[in-house]
Amino acid sequence: MDIQFPNLHINIENLPKTFNLFGVDIAFYGCIIAFGMLAGIVIACYMAKITGQDYNQYIDFAIYAILFSVIGARLYYVAFSWDYYGKHPAEIINIRQGGLAIYGGVIGAVITCLIYTHLKKISFYKVTDTAIYGLILGQIIGRWGNFFNREAFGGVTSDSNPLAMRIYFGEQYHVSQVPDVVREGMETWKGKSLTEIGYIQVQPTFLYESLWNLALLILMLVFRKKKKFDGEIMLWYLIGYGIGRAIIEGMRTDQLLMPVTGWPVSQVLSIIVAVIALVWVVTKRAIIAKK
Repeated sequence: MDIQFPNLHINIENLPKTFNLFGVDIAFYGCIIAFGMLAGIVIACYMAKITGQDYNQYIDFAIYAILFSVIGARLYYVAFSWDYYGKHPAEIINIRQGGLAIYGGVIGAVITCLIYTHLKKISFYKVTDTAIYGLILGQIIGRWGNFFNREAFGGVTSDSNPLAMRIYFGEQYHVSQVPDVVREGMETWKGKSLTEIGYIQVQPTFLYESLWNLALLILMLVFRKKKKFDGEIMLWYLIGYGIGRAIIEGMRTDQLLMPVTGWPVSQVLSIIVAVIALVWVVTKRAIIAKK
């Protein structure tokens, strides 16, 4: 047994992190991220087409956005994990095992969009309202890369949690990889050592975020025809994602922490972004209502 969702009666045997293709080990994490990007491009192009835009522009934009999003996501992660990467600089470019921070990717994409729309002389806000569907679909799919890597999970959870996830120790996940807080929680709960227990039972925060984003995508699609101004869909994404990420981030055991304060970076940023976006929407709608 590799992974189990006991309350859902789902048992997964032999879930590898990689597969071999012509003698080369390919990481499932990378394949899922790539599939998420492709799906994101497809939905963004579809949304462009049904809103009367040139979808070819979104294909061009996606090439640049994906490149700089990956760079931004990696730099963000490395910057807030510098204690490790400062000592192991060769690992900075190794993303096969994960280590991409979504907010770094979003920052990279926004900067790319600002430059692209300026050069093409098209509306930045209209493009973001369209491209944002691709971003969130990519996030929904991409989180499952964390599933294959056995990462981005939360703390110990009880048997009463319907989505409780068990990760068993073996070739793909060793007891030495268990975060200290999870180790302590499991050993206190079970009254045994982790080696004797043979698994950890944790919050599947990657799944929570994937499901939250799926619900947010549905709401964004429903709301699309009711928006009052260009850029509003993007702002509602920032509000919805910010709220969800702030809650879910508090459950995780692998948070990137701010220097000095020790606060979780993504949690703080999520709250700030959600508040700013909400104020922006309320203010803009109030101005429109007065006209």
